Amino acid sequence: MRIEFAESARSTVGVEWEIALVDRDTGDLVQSADTVLAALGPGDGSEHPQITHELLLNTVELVSGVHERVPDAVADLSGLIDLVRSVTDPMGVELMCAGTHPFAQWFDQRPTPSERYDHLLERTQWWGRQMLIWGVHVHVGVERRDKVLPILNGLLTYYPHLQALSASSPFWAGVATGYASNRALMFQQLPTAGLPWQLRRWEDYEGYVDDLITTEVIRDYTEVRWDVRPSPHWGTVEMRACDGVSTTTELGALAALIHCLVERMSSQLDRGEVPLVLQPWFVRENKWRAARYGIDADIILGPQGAQGNVADGIRSLVTELAPIADRLGCPEELADVERILDAGVSYQRQLAVAEANGGSLPAVVSSLAKELRNGLR
Repeated sequence: MRIEFAESARSTVGVEWEIALVDRDTGDLVQSADTVLAALGPGDGSEHPQITHELLLNTVELVSGVHERVPDAVADLSGLIDLVRSVTDPMGVELMCAGTHPFAQWFDQRPTPSERYDHLLERTQWWGRQMLIWGVHVHVGVERRDKVLPILNGLLTYYPHLQALSASSPFWAGVATGYASNRALMFQQLPTAGLPWQLRRWEDYEGYVDDLITTEVIRDYTEVRWDVRPSPHWGTVEMRACDGVSTTTELGALAALIHCLVERMSSQLDRGEVPLVLQPWFVRENKWRAARYGIDADIILGPQGAQGNVADGIRSLVTELAPIADRLGCPEELADVERILDAGVSYQRQLAVAEANGGSLPAVVSSLAKELRNGLR
C-alpha cells in the first residue's frame, strides 16, 4: 500500500500536551472533560480546534499550532492552559500533569465515548483500561520523506536522554514503583506501542502497515502507537517517549532538545552522513534503564558498548546543540535543560514531596498542580 507523506516545512515544530483534571480538595481525578470541552467549544457541538478529548474523561489534550520556534509553540500552549482554567477554576477543578497520577485507580476512570476508543478498549481489555497515563508529543517537520526513517532511527540513540529528563511517574495506584518512569513500561503493553522497528526505507514502513492491516491488527497507520513514529498526515517525525510534564519550562526544554536533534540529523543527511544508530537490543536496554533509574541511569552510548551516565550525556548534548538552538530560536529553552537537572527531574521532586509529607500522595498531586500553575521554582 502507498502512504502519502504530507509536505511540511523543514524543522517546523508542534507540541501536544495531555493535562489531567483533578479535584481541588482531594487531588483525585474527576471525569469532567465533557463539561470543560463543551464550555470551550464554538457552540455548534464541535470541539475547540486546539483543546480536545483524550481516551479518558479525566483528560484534555492541548495541541499547539505549527510554529517555526519552540518558544512560540510553548506560548501557544500557555494561552490554551489559561483558556482551560477560565472554565475549570470556577468548577473547583485543578490542572495537573505527570506521567501517571500518584494514587488514582484505573477502574474508577470513565472512557470518552468514541468509536475509535471503544474499539481500542474492546480489543485490549484490561491492559487498555490500565492506560491511566499522560505524555508530551513533539512533532518536527521533515521536508523529504526519505529522511524520516533515518531520523527516527537516529532519535532512538537519544531515547534514554529524553525519557530520563521527562521522567515523572514514580507512583502507580498509590504505590511507589521504584521506577522513574512507570508510564514508559505501562504504555508499551498495547499491541503496537513501544519501540519502533528500525526500518530503512519508506517502502518498508508501507509494507509493515499493510501487513498489520491485512492481518487485522490495525485499521490504519494512526493505530501504530510507537514511542517515535512517522506522522504522515502532518509531514513530521513525532517523538512520544516523554512523560507528561508539569511546567512550561520542562515542556520548552524537551521540545527544544528534540527540535535541535532532528535538525542536526537532517543536516547530517544533507551531507550524506548517517545519524548514529544503536542495535535494537541496546535501544531496548537503554529504555529500561532510563525508566528504572531516571537521571541516574548508566546507558549504552555506542554500537561497541561504551557506557556513561545519562545526565552527563544530556549536559554534553546541550553544549553540542547550542549553535543549532541559536539558529532555531530556542537557546533559552535548550539552556533550561540544565536548570531542570540542577533543580531535580519531576520524579525526584515528587519523591521528595512525598517523603517530606509522611508519604502523602495527595500532597504530591497538590505540588504538581502548583507547579503547573506557578512554574518551576
